[in-house]
Amino acid sequence: MKAKNLHPWDVDYKAAVAIQAEMREKLILDDGLSGDIRIVAGADISCTKGDDRVFAAVVLLDAATLEVIEEATYSGRTSIPYIPGLLSFREGPALLQAFGKLRNRPDVALFDGQGIAHPRGFGLAAHMGLILDIPSVGCAKTRLVGTSREPGERRGQQSPLVYNEKRIGAVVRTKDRVKPVFVSQGHRVSLECAVEIVLRCAPRYRIPEPIRRAHILVNKLRLEAAQKGTRD
Repeated sequence: MKAKNLHPWDVDYKAAVAIQAEMREKLILDDGLSGDIRIVAGADISCTKGDDRVFAAVVLLDAATLEVIEEATYSGRTSIPYIPGLLSFREGPALLQAFGKLRNRPDVALFDGQGIAHPRGFGLAAHMGLILDIPSVGCAKTRLVGTSREPGERRGQQSPLVYNEKRIGAVVRTKDRVKPVFVSQGHRVSLECAVEIVLRCAPRYRIPEPIRRAHILVNKLRLEAAQKGTRD
């Protein structure tokens, strides 16, 4: 997969915020999915506190069977510290390296992070979806901004996530009586479709299977690097 070179990455806080504001206007928040969804990507990042190493994993799954089709990983170092609201500037370059190794192109990508449910409407899923030019969905375990009521206890029940009097996502129950996830649009997808994709990819667990598989893979990568470093 090729990524668009839309802006520099190694920038200061003020420049990063300006980039987010500019890029936010380029997002398409309608469905850009043509035909059936055949391949779904899940992406995740793993870091160790106090360490500048970043580990990224992307896993492609067959949308019908949720069987793994392809995996790609990347590990490197970043000069950008963790700054709330600017997570994609720290994690994005590593994720793009992993996506760049894929032989197959996914029809949609799920990210362990926010889409437009972000203080400036431009979280990780939105950022990556725009640069990769693919439909993207944010599926986060915790809320970043906004308010909502608790959804019903049954799988599939949801409630609106609202910020500054606008609906920015949905709080979705993916498993009966288990904590909900926070779903938001990234790029080229409607909220209704984003929720549908998340539920379709989460038949058994709270976390959608593409993200769950990427999480397992990236933590394995980080553990192996730590063990190698200990031996060295």
